[in-house]
Amino acid sequence: MSEEPLMVFKKPTYPVNPALMEYLERYDRISKVSIVYDDLLRFSGAINVFDKNDQDTLWVRVYYSEYEREEIDLALKKIYSLLLSDGNLSIIKFLNVDSIDYCTFGNSKPFRIKVRNILNDNYTHFYVKKADASRVYGLELEHILSPDKINFLVYKDTLIEEHIIGIPGDVFMNTLLKDCTETEKSQIAKEFVKFNERSMIRLLGDMRAYNYVIVPSHDFDQVVFKIRPIDFDQQCYEGNIKVYMPQFFKENYPMVKLVKDKLQLSSIDQYKDEERAVLAKRILSAENRIKKLLQIMGNDTIAPDENVEQLKLEWFRVTHDLNFKRAKSMGNVLNAAFEFITRNYKTVNVFKNSFE
Repeated sequence: MSEEPLMVFKKPTYPVNPALMEYLERYDRISKVSIVYDDLLRFSGAINVFDKNDQDTLWVRVYYSEYEREEIDLALKKIYSLLLSDGNLSIIKFLNVDSIDYCTFGNSKPFRIKVRNILNDNYTHFYVKKADASRVYGLELEHILSPDKINFLVYKDTLIEEHIIGIPGDVFMNTLLKDCTETEKSQIAKEFVKFNERSMIRLLGDMRAYNYVIVPSHDFDQVVFKIRPIDFDQQCYEGNIKVYMPQFFKENYPMVKLVKDKLQLSSIDQYKDEERAVLAKRILSAENRIKKLLQIMGNDTIAPDENVEQLKLEWFRVTHDLNFKRAKSMGNVLNAAFEFITRNYKTVNVFKNSFE
């Protein structure tokens, strides 16, 4: 892991261009509800939100005037119906917007909406953010290439994302990892190797511990752990290839140590090969959709030219694949990575000893 910070400058927001909007409409990602992020900024007051240990969460609970709250609540209930149901407005009378929280840190500064079904008290969260092309590309790639599908909607310059359930990586490492059995620790180490490989290949950056969640699932005789990203702000932006490898962030050191303690290099190579093969198969099975998305990305500007130049040359030094040298945009670099993986996943091991 590097002692120097991997990311220095704050990433700017890139607009969703007309070609991407057309793609989103084709795949039913456009919201029919006319509420925008700036509407939620019209709150009249806020209080700090504390967790169960009375620690400040850096979120604030916002309040609106009576007139504005009625209009906003109705729009948010409609969004809930579109995002998580079939858009049937008849369920609205059974919904209540319990809270609207605003995040005061990070790039996206999201609003977190809590919607409760008054018939059974079950509740769900979703987020309202400024639409950023990087996040949209990241969400769509996650939906296509991950076993876990994800719902999101775009309306003008507003992005609506469903909540991804799981235990934040930093919380898990600080409170739960020590109590896992040795077998569970080995399984978590295996999953982190796969997560590291997956993030690198699809150019999803900044997977520090608080940008992904650990999802435990109970099998009949064991608990199986999966890792899911929850922040897609750094999709295809940075020029340093290490930014796309979670192992190089100091926040992930407990996971890296777990890998070194629990897995032999031969096992690490095996798990990376497995993940690469799975990704290649998913890319090939969704070939037309991926091709359409990468064509749009290839013509889009989602990173400075110097980042594109740095990243494509770093990939070329690793793979010796001329497609990386020919890349003119981040979309081209990602396309070259996908082509390289699908062409060579059975025989080529990229970054073979990256955990040494």
